Amino acid sequence: MTRIAMERAGEMEVFARVVDEGGFSAAARALDLTPSAVSKLVARLEARLGSRLLHRTTRALTLTDEGEAYYRAALPILRDLDDAEAAAAGGSVHGRLRINATVPFGNQHVVPAILSFRALHPRIEIELALSDAMVDLVAERVDVAIRMGDLPDSSLMARRLGQSRRVVCASPAYLAQRGVPMVPGDLAGHDCLTFSFRRAHPVWPFRRDGQEAATVVAGGLIVNNGETMKQMALAGAGIIRVGLFHVARDLAEGRLVPLLEDWNPGDLEQIHAVYVGGGHVPRRVRAFIDHLAAELADDPVLHGGGL
Repeated sequence: MTRIAMERAGEMEVFARVVDEGGFSAAARALDLTPSAVSKLVARLEARLGSRLLHRTTRALTLTDEGEAYYRAALPILRDLDDAEAAAAGGSVHGRLRINATVPFGNQHVVPAILSFRALHPRIEIELALSDAMVDLVAERVDVAIRMGDLPDSSLMARRLGQSRRVVCASPAYLAQRGVPMVPGDLAGHDCLTFSFRRAHPVWPFRRDGQEAATVVAGGLIVNNGETMKQMALAGAGIIRVGLFHVARDLAEGRLVPLLEDWNPGDLEQIHAVYVGGGHVPRRVRAFIDHLAAELADDPVLHGGGL
């Protein structure tokens, strides 16, 4: 019984890595084992449990219902083992950390924070995915996601990292050709870039001296992320309305020009780190969120709001 008990943690870790990596060969490379050794360990685990955990085909590997249940139960156990080892090793942070962030915020803020975090914790392995699409943290096995805007009600935990007011802007070349809008109504004669994940006929809010002037905008370009939108604006494609953090440097250096600032309603885009709660939060997750929050703490755009 002692030998079997000692083998359980290893089998559990190998199985979880197979799921995380999406296959036996990838898991073998990550664990420095042979694919046959990984396959044998998973087969031994299935035999001991008396259940098939994985459906194996030549093209795909998927979890059975029993495999899904075992995987979800195994994760907190493996996290506890990681933390126990970290405590015994003097608090070192290690293991794999999966992070998801929007394209512009990820490139500008998350990537530098990851590099400095790994300099402090060289045993950490980080998998970063940049996308403006909303991901399911549980389904995609994401440890930390950076979310922009209001958070929907959910079981996820969240830590506020900052906020960014929005700004309307365009390139000097575009304005030289098409003119500068002086009031919100002037936008009807301009190309306004819009997001594909927003309403089909987006409305930009404006306010001045208590007067609301919500304005329907339109243009020939619709994109799915803020970084692409900014690049198009820099190339003179039209007017954009984005979070200030996207374009603060371009505004400061004159590549983009702020517009209709007297009509800016001052609405704020909240920025949060979200993660799965309801139980034990891995040390590496807590450590990275603390590090990211500290890196962003002195950013005037995220905490002051000015141009």
